Amino acid sequence: MQKMLIKHGNSLALVIDKPILELLQISLDTPLEISTNGDCLLVKPCRNVDRKKKLKDSLKTINGKFSNDLRKLAE
Repeated sequence: MQKMLIKHGNSLALVIDKPILELLQISLDTPLEISTNGDCLLVKPCRNVDRKKKLKDSLKTINGKFSNDLRKLAE
């Protein structure tokens, strides 16, 4: 998909199509993290810190309960 920037006051803006926003679960109030690797512009939604902590805690619990089984599966 090729897009063009549009003028927005003294800045430029990129319009993101609705199907992409829906796919990434981005709404008007979703904070976005913008970065670059020196060649590309990377835009991704900022995920809730509590959500990440909950996931880490769940993985820790799962690994604690099933580490032997997971190790056997990996062999």
